Amino acid sequence: MDKAEILKSIESLSKINTDTMVLNDFLLTWDKSEDEIAATLQTAEILRALRQNNISSRVFETGLAISIFRDQSTRTRFSFAGACNLLGLAIQELDEEKSQIAHGETVRETANMISFLAEVIGIRDDIYLGEGHTYIKEVARAVNQGHQEGVLPQRPTLVNLQCDIDHPTQTMSDALHIIHYFGGVENLKGKKIAMSWAYSPSYGKPLSVPQGIIGLMTRFGMDVVLAHPEGYTLMPEVVAIAQTNSAKFGGSFCQEMHMEDAFKDADIVYPKSWAPYNVMEERTRLLQDGDRQALQALEKRCLEINKKYINWQCTEKLMQITRQGRALYMHCLPADISGVSCESGEVEASVFERYRVPQYVQAGYKPYIIAAMIFLSKFKDPTEKLSQLVNQARPRVY
Repeated sequence: MDKAEILKSIESLSKINTDTMVLNDFLLTWDKSEDEIAATLQTAEILRALRQNNISSRVFETGLAISIFRDQSTRTRFSFAGACNLLGLAIQELDEEKSQIAHGETVRETANMISFLAEVIGIRDDIYLGEGHTYIKEVARAVNQGHQEGVLPQRPTLVNLQCDIDHPTQTMSDALHIIHYFGGVENLKGKKIAMSWAYSPSYGKPLSVPQGIIGLMTRFGMDVVLAHPEGYTLMPEVVAIAQTNSAKFGGSFCQEMHMEDAFKDADIVYPKSWAPYNVMEERTRLLQDGDRQALQALEKRCLEINKKYINWQCTEKLMQITRQGRALYMHCLPADISGVSCESGEVEASVFERYRVPQYVQAGYKPYIIAAMIFLSKFKDPTEKLSQLVNQARPRVY
């Protein structure tokens, strides 16, 4: 996009209702309206274009962005930092081991103490089913109370950087990648995407990515197929959301028990490992009971069950039965690559390498998606602010 095209894109954004996004969090994609989803994607495109045209998008002179990562992260951690820096915010990560949490500090107290000058809090808490989203909501209630009581001068926006239910920054980035790949959001209708379980030699991977994919892609009128071996089900309520979306937006949603059926004539394939829903429930109970011996036994048992489905792997042979043998391969990364990161895993090395650059491009949309989520929560008239940035044309790099 050049400057004229950016202004045209901003004009298009002005026709989308963003009023409900101001001072609101971004936690689950299925809680967001069609306008809110469209506005986030459009704003991400504009912010990306500003940077490509060497135009600064720093709308904050001061202010903190707080990140709380209760699980390991590379892409999302740096995407959040990059997004906040893009808008002019300083980054501070809360290291819970170095805080007073170990001394009994409550979630309410911690949330308020870190938020005096905070504009946004990004949280990843995805390990235990029933815990992560609950924690994010508890932080949201705490900062809301703090603002209402006059403790906090502003109420920081919360962004879900992955919880036990959804991974909105990932799936929104995936959507933007697909939109670019197929030449526009209008071209997604009728495209078949296979969200398939794939073998991994590791245990307990969250459900949030496959749930996020079926919950979001069904909103674009796509034909979404969820494939997994027996027992590797997702949360029933999220499956129900996908079914409702497919009926509402004119696509389809179905479940298959064989990877081959999902891949056949698919335009996009997304082979990704996850743990069975009932296993994640059991793991949470054992954690709450502090039964480490039982947790170790559960892990051992589940790894043995995984091995029964070692043939659930994205291979060259499977790719040949996709649409014209040229489906777009996607993964949230890091993938378990057979012969590279493990002996046998989610994808053959040759498939992964052929799509390596598109996957890196896919990941590169995430900073802009996160920045858009923050931006839209802070400005009542985002088009006015974006137009101001374009007209000022303050260089990002002098």
